[in-house]
Amino acid sequence: MTRPDHASGSDRIFEAVTRVDPNAEASLVVNLQGDLPTLEPHLIEACLAPLATEGADIATLAGEIREPGERTNPNVVKVVGTPVSGARRLRALYFTRSTAPYGEGPLYHHIGIYAYRREALARFVALKPSALERREKLEQLRALEAGMRIDVEIVDTVPLGVDTPAELERARRLIGSAYPPAS
Repeated sequence: MTRPDHASGSDRIFEAVTRVDPNAEASLVVNLQGDLPTLEPHLIEACLAPLATEGADIATLAGEIREPGERTNPNVVKVVGTPVSGARRLRALYFTRSTAPYGEGPLYHHIGIYAYRREALARFVALKPSALERREKLEQLRALEAGMRIDVEIVDTVPLGVDTPAELERARRLIGSAYPPAS
């Protein structure tokens, strides 16, 4: 268990990794969060892909929004980015709960899994929460405001995120149907 006073999930994961790996043998750290109960294992590999080359400090995932209601839903975090040449990837410019960017073209649903270079995670948690982070309630804005680079791998599936009581009930139904009680 981690301390209860952390400002973000990344702060908690840094405490955990320094306890589990005090000699810093792991150079990459993946932060899986419990609010994605249907996350498929191949998405973890996809999240690590942007860190296979130099440049990105942090990596995460997004899928194109296909449900019209998600475009305006503040519980669906959108990522705004610029395409990375030769990859199905964006370099993140901003994350928001609003509908963005404006105009024609795809909108991307951010999937809350992160992969960090260990030194980037240490740098991130040393930063104070930023003004935009506090306003949007999105910790990744702290990294962007500090000039850190976040690359976003585009994937074809968006796992169920559990942010509301209705989504929790949906997750219970999905997981319950996958694992019926033994008779």
